[in-house]
Amino acid sequence: MSAPLVAIKGLRVSFDGQAALRGIDLDVAPGESVGLVGESGCGKSVTWLAALGLLPGRASISGSVKLDGQELLPARPQVLDRVRGGRIAMIFQDPASSLNPVHRIGKQITEALRLHRGMDGPQARAEAKRLLDQVGIPDAARRLDAWPHELSGGQNQRVMIAIALAGRPELLVADEPTTALDVTIQAQILALLQDLRKETGMALVLISHDLGVVADSCERVCVMYAGRIVEQVPTARLFEAPAHPYTRGLLGALPPLHGPRRPLSAIPGSVPEPWAMPPGCAFAPRCAMHVSACDAAVPEPVGLARNHRAACIRATLPAPHPENAYA
Repeated sequence: MSAPLVAIKGLRVSFDGQAALRGIDLDVAPGESVGLVGESGCGKSVTWLAALGLLPGRASISGSVKLDGQELLPARPQVLDRVRGGRIAMIFQDPASSLNPVHRIGKQITEALRLHRGMDGPQARAEAKRLLDQVGIPDAARRLDAWPHELSGGQNQRVMIAIALAGRPELLVADEPTTALDVTIQAQILALLQDLRKETGMALVLISHDLGVVADSCERVCVMYAGRIVEQVPTARLFEAPAHPYTRGLLGALPPLHGPRRPLSAIPGSVPEPWAMPPGCAFAPRCAMHVSACDAAVPEPVGLARNHRAACIRATLPAPHPENAYA
């Protein structure tokens, strides 16, 4: 396997003394597509905000984040300015709050081109038009002079992708990029991201609540719960042989595409708050396979197959069918 483009080791984040991330280990190889899934509050977005130095000053961060062997945690602001939007770009779930409403679309794209590629004037405007063409916005030359409020939600998300591509990133982190969009536009944005990844060779990290989205878009999936990665698995194996009870619960909550209808199986309870973390395994109070040993210590990841690891002392046991795991 090639050396990772990004290597995150032992990443921990706390806010006002309360742990939000409790030791994240994650590698992303050049050109790879990785999905990060889990309920709200699991730490998916915080992982990458911490890696890129985008958390507020009250956050306490420790661990290691390396980009091609260069340590980013901590790094000088000048170093991070070259990395953010340059080698690593990030797009967010709500383009309406990410775009500046008082600047035209063209100015916001050319600003990124000036910062990361040294372009200005007519050259930057021509490249901005090319980027809008690349992300599928019709009549790109005219749209450069449009305001964000004149575009639809899907078009604004395409503009955000164009801004992210302006620095020719080696890694694009897409944080719930389709949440605010209707189903048809969601499919178009996801197809666009895949086409761009193939065209440019960049790696992709897709943060999502939707297992169906990552199944179609990612080669590998990391399932997060309560500030930890509880399972890392190739996408095909995720659906064939999920190992962690939390992963099985997520799959059990999906409606079947074929066969008879059945009641969806919900996971009881909710993600614990950082100040009320249970002893041992954080998922134990909600787990259908809970035994007393689960409360003794935080489980370490166990290798189950090639590129498949799960942090559960019972991960090697035969899995119940996902639809029955929380019946």
